[in-house]
Amino acid sequence: MDLVTAASGAADWRRHLRWLNLLLFLLYPISWFAPLMRAGLLPLFGMSEISLVSGLQSLWGTDVFLALLVTLFALVAPLIKTLGLALVQFGFLNRRALPALNVIGRLGMADVFLIALYITLAQGMGVGRVETAWGLYLFTGCILGSVVLGLVEKSRPLG
Repeated sequence: MDLVTAASGAADWRRHLRWLNLLLFLLYPISWFAPLMRAGLLPLFGMSEISLVSGLQSLWGTDVFLALLVTLFALVAPLIKTLGLALVQFGFLNRRALPALNVIGRLGMADVFLIALYITLAQGMGVGRVETAWGLYLFTGCILGSVVLGLVEKSRPLG
């Protein structure tokens, strides 16, 4: 393999990473409205689907501080991280910003942890039924994808 072919392959690879990162701008909002879980009080009653947005709407009425934290961790931090990474990938932001962007991206993992903890606690109490739904997997995949894309970009050689 000659140097021209190798350089062309590396450029294609970087271009794919850019598009994967930009795809998160579409997938994040879908994951916010997608059902994270289905919850029901008793097995006789239907299951209500709970999304990140519907959960936030409930929180705003009961606990404003927690609603602000969840909004920051689940909505704002992932978008800032994705936007910052796109700016780095397209050359509009210095690569020295990557460590800060990766810290911001990891804040979204706090939400995934909290949602999983709530589901586990609800299942363990035995009062009702809680089932995970496809939105939890999509949201988790978006967060993990963002973390991986940030790590790959950080390990990419300059130039």
